[in-house]
Amino acid sequence: MAVETSQSVAKAAGARSARGRGHRTDNTPGSPGPGRLRRALSTHWYAWSMVAPVVAVIGVIIGYPLVRGVYLSLTDANEANVERTIGINHIPATYEFVGLENYKAVLTDNVFWDRLGWTVVWTVSCVALSFTLGLVLATMLNRKIKGRTFYRMALILPWAVPAFVSVFTWRLLFNERSGLFNKLLAGGGIDAISWLNDPTWAKVSVIAVNVWLGVPFMLVAMLGGLQSIPGELYEAAEMDGATAWQRFRHITLPGLRPVSGTVILLSSIWTFNMFPVIFLLTRGGPGDATEILVTYAYKLSFVVSPRDFAGSAAWGVLILALLSLFAVAYRRALRKQGDMW
Repeated sequence: MAVETSQSVAKAAGARSARGRGHRTDNTPGSPGPGRLRRALSTHWYAWSMVAPVVAVIGVIIGYPLVRGVYLSLTDANEANVERTIGINHIPATYEFVGLENYKAVLTDNVFWDRLGWTVVWTVSCVALSFTLGLVLATMLNRKIKGRTFYRMALILPWAVPAFVSVFTWRLLFNERSGLFNKLLAGGGIDAISWLNDPTWAKVSVIAVNVWLGVPFMLVAMLGGLQSIPGELYEAAEMDGATAWQRFRHITLPGLRPVSGTVILLSSIWTFNMFPVIFLLTRGGPGDATEILVTYAYKLSFVVSPRDFAGSAAWGVLILALLSLFAVAYRRALRKQGDMW
């Protein structure tokens, strides 16, 4: 009986070692086992099937125009040499590859740097004011006050109205002759202001409109961040004798850091490319006082004659490069502060 038992144990041990050797052999380099991509597809096939349509749509909507734009920026394509059909006549494209000449022309032109300077001022001003007002309003609405729901709905309303409707409404308010603002000034004995015809006031006007449009987003994001901070922290700090400013500085601001980092990045990208406000309110005027990079790229492609498709594409690629560099630098700065996202 003991002999049979020992033989059974020996056979089982041999079988386990054989299976172990077989398993190790499958994972050795050069073995005919399935690749990493194949294993991922076979394991997570359902997730891949759900993501595939989205990837395909993004590739068509974003990928192709992006590749096409980069290609056009390396040519001399314009309205006169692109492929087109006039009546029954088909005219083939005659534009040529010119390499980086368009980028050289843009970067050596003072127009680009002037537009870039105003675009940076416009972006920083709008984001800073929107964030500050959104944080202040969110802090106020995070308290238990009478009519809090009504105030929240009223402050979110600008976000629900389409941007072009809001801009046209503000354009009527800024009208020099019949606008509400100048009527109020006239009632107080103050001369009318050329809100949209004076370069300085036009810049103030477009910033004010964009801040009005951007505050609701900041308000909702900051309010959500405030409500995620445990109330016990404030109670403990208040018991320790911390003032309201100390609680705000040492509890509220650190608690909002992950949310604020994300919304500042998103708002900066959106504001940098905020075409509707500038184009519908001032069309970049008066002159070119309020023209940002994206509106000038639009003008090259759709306004000037002949339309410069290659130059406009080069401006678009440079805008994408600038925003990408900003996003990378901003993310690294957040990582150094300990915010991982």
